[in-house]
Amino acid sequence: MRARLLGLLLLLVPLSAAAQQQQPEPAAGRHERPLATAEAAMVVAAHPLAAEAGAATLEAGGTAADAVVAAQLVLNLVEPQSSGLGGGGFLLHHDSRTGRATAWDGRETAPLAAGSDLFLDASGAPLGFWEAVVGGRGVGTPGTVALLHAVHAAHGRLPWPRLFEPAIRLAEEGFAVSPRLAALLAGREGERLRGDPAARALYFPAGEPLAAGDTLRNPAFAATLRAIAEAGPAAFYRGAIAGDIVAAVQGHAGNPGLLAEDDLAGYRVVPRDPVCAAYRGYRVCGMGPPSSGALTVGQILALLEHFDLGALGPGSPLAWHLFAEASKLAYADRGLYMADDDFVAVPVAGLLDPGYVTARAQRIARAEAMPAPAPPGNPPWRQREPRAAGADGERPGTTHLSIVDAEGNAIAYTGSIEQAFGATLMVRGFLLNNELTDFSFRPEVDGVPVANRVQPGKRPRSSMAPTLVYGPDGRLAMVLGSPGGSRIIAYVAQTLVAMIDWGLDPQAAVALGHVFNGNGATQVEAGTEAEALAEPLRARGHEVAAREMTSGLHVIRITPDGLQAGIDPRREGRAVGW
Repeated sequence: MRARLLGLLLLLVPLSAAAQQQQPEPAAGRHERPLATAEAAMVVAAHPLAAEAGAATLEAGGTAADAVVAAQLVLNLVEPQSSGLGGGGFLLHHDSRTGRATAWDGRETAPLAAGSDLFLDASGAPLGFWEAVVGGRGVGTPGTVALLHAVHAAHGRLPWPRLFEPAIRLAEEGFAVSPRLAALLAGREGERLRGDPAARALYFPAGEPLAAGDTLRNPAFAATLRAIAEAGPAAFYRGAIAGDIVAAVQGHAGNPGLLAEDDLAGYRVVPRDPVCAAYRGYRVCGMGPPSSGALTVGQILALLEHFDLGALGPGSPLAWHLFAEASKLAYADRGLYMADDDFVAVPVAGLLDPGYVTARAQRIARAEAMPAPAPPGNPPWRQREPRAAGADGERPGTTHLSIVDAEGNAIAYTGSIEQAFGATLMVRGFLLNNELTDFSFRPEVDGVPVANRVQPGKRPRSSMAPTLVYGPDGRLAMVLGSPGGSRIIAYVAQTLVAMIDWGLDPQAAVALGHVFNGNGATQVEAGTEAEALAEPLRARGHEVAAREMTSGLHVIRITPDGLQAGIDPRREGRAVGW
């Protein structure tokens, strides 16, 4: 099978001379990749072994829904800092027969025993972020297993147990630790992980962190996978595994949580309608509430549609000024209005209403930046009850998969356990999430409730933005998403601008240096061509800071000649197909 997979590796096709002239200059010392292409099917994942597992599943006759199961299970093993059985995610599925997109909500939920004071100390003050992360307090009911099973039941073709075979084999036989995982184990993230006995024994043998190239075996994880392969989600949400999860959460000595067996037994995946926004004749569809991803990406693009970015190009400081200003306004609305709309009324239609967006766009001046933070707007169809803006501490412990199968079905899936290594609690070979820290720690401001406050059974707001883009002809044109915490929204919006407005191919688009404004200072990506924008942006009144921005963008573009992949050079991703 390994030799067969090598035959699937994508051809790395150099760009034509004309296309090369359109690409921005890479930053000095940055690892660049050539454009990857395939004729029929493609899997782009954050680790080569996961991409290979997904592609092998497609080659065996599986669908995109089969491939996402196989790839995510391998990612849990080889990239445990980012996603897995102990977390959750959002998935968009495109059905090639009907042309219909469905959004699947596998986000974690707050325990039924959790109240709005979950992240307040004895005096009523919000806890510090790191006080809440390590231990059981921040653990929500995991959704990954239920999500994968629901999507497979609806759209899969191969037998459920077969999809577990690649991850089980790697867990038992071992795999080489990647440089990224080794660096995290040796860093501050690894120091927090040492506090859990099972994680310490697995990742720090003889007291030292595993190094790049070391062989890692995880037999406990293999046993967990075998149980779920044989019995389905019931093996995870009821019985011994569920009991061990609850014991780890409630029994943490320093920071116990409230997750109970009833929370696990009652967990449900929610199919939802995608939220779609128009941009330059394209239809950009993503995950709506409880994610803020599609709405905020959609608002940024709708605001930018009032400006001719195509005439400016990726080297224009004015273009990035406009991008930052549009982001300010969109993030302002995100902070006030967006949360789990099963609990809080979110004015989805109002936030994307053309008249409302046009009025907001008129606040953007070409010559100078508006003061930050910008105030939220007053969209139509919003509820009139008082509402306060809240802050969250969303972190980039996340992964993204983009998949297109040979029949044209597609999946954009973003999964997460929140902070790197999640809550640093290991159960039966996998790590538990700390996703509840995505809630606002402060439930109200001056007596006015915050939309994203903790409530029993509620799903915390997210920025995850798995995205399907339909072209002017109505056909699927792009599949994309990224990890990156609250910056995910900007990463996805910027990539769409790069491809739609500036005509960049997917690889050049994901390699662009990032610019981010979450309604505060404007951040430019350190070590990239974006740093050259700092002074021109300051001249327009921006407060500018250079920051590391480790996105993990994975893009598939569908063209008449086949598929093209964008693989983020900042991480270890791979595209595999045929």
